Amino acid sequence: MSVSALAIQAFSEIDDQTCEQRIQAAREQLGERLVILGHHYQRDEVFQHTDFAGDSLKLSRQAADSAADYIVFCGVHFMAEVADILSRPEQVAILPDLSAGCSMADMADLNHVEKAWQELASVLDPDQHITPVTYINSAANLKAFCGSHGGIVCTSTNARSVLEWSFSQRDKVLFFPDQHLGRNTGFAMDIPLDQMVIWDYDQPMGGLSKEQIDQAKIILWKGFCSVHQMFQPEQIDNFKQRYPETKIIAHPESPFEVCQKSDYVGSTEYIINTIRDAEPGTRWLVATELNLVNRLHEQYKHEGKNVHFMSPTVCMCSTMFRIDPQHLLWVLENLLAGNVVNQIKVPEEVAEQARLALDRMLEVSS
Repeated sequence: MSVSALAIQAFSEIDDQTCEQRIQAAREQLGERLVILGHHYQRDEVFQHTDFAGDSLKLSRQAADSAADYIVFCGVHFMAEVADILSRPEQVAILPDLSAGCSMADMADLNHVEKAWQELASVLDPDQHITPVTYINSAANLKAFCGSHGGIVCTSTNARSVLEWSFSQRDKVLFFPDQHLGRNTGFAMDIPLDQMVIWDYDQPMGGLSKEQIDQAKIILWKGFCSVHQMFQPEQIDNFKQRYPETKIIAHPESPFEVCQKSDYVGSTEYIINTIRDAEPGTRWLVATELNLVNRLHEQYKHEGKNVHFMSPTVCMCSTMFRIDPQHLLWVLENLLAGNVVNQIKVPEEVAEQARLALDRMLEVSS
């Protein structure tokens, strides 16, 4: 067993209260050299230590604008990659637990995307007819793929404006890795469902015929978020039988049928702001990650707002849950000792092309 693994094992035995005290002490000693980022889905015992909270892109930009030498991202792997890509060269991005990945991001890898691009070339010239669009929830090399093929990155906030730009470039879009965000956004743009087809990366030609590819406006990757996939329209129907006054709000990573039954559909920030600005005494059924929903309930219950999690089954982002106070403390005390552990460093040739796709997105969204 390596020295670093022994160190992690030793930290895992520290109780949360002691961890909290030592994290606070380490933060004070590191001062402005450190910035801790926390995604909205992060568990509360870690979330409380963050300097900035938000979605992955917003956090990365805040970190890049800070004076910090060390960016500790309490999120998942692709988020720390974005932080590294957008930060200054002298800044160091760190992920407290390298096993904190994203199951959705893992559903689209570079080999499968390049294979799809080659197979599409047997039907049409993809570089002439298809704009590749990757959700920010994806690996850096997929962002680089989009950058090098005239494509772009999107978030759940700017997906519509990104798709509008993409169609101004070419007549079709290959959208990965989340089929639901692509479908929900496309349908809101009046693209018929039969012009949005699913590319199954385990099947030759994605399981599609030449005619289906020819007729498609959006080719949706067969990917999804394991958290948002759990929400079902029947859950809305059952809840509204008991509380008919309930307002339904869903993240666009949720299935199409759930979004169609919702009163509001939008990004994590949109959900937070909508509930924040709602009238006191309102009741909300929310289709997004459990930690965030519970936090909203606690934050606004004094206003008489009732915020409920849509699924009767407990479901949280299990990979992000791997970031715990013990791993955060391990990272910080190593920094105090002059050791950088779990650095996330995107190769410059990948970062350059990924940055190109991100810059296109930022220009389109500005």
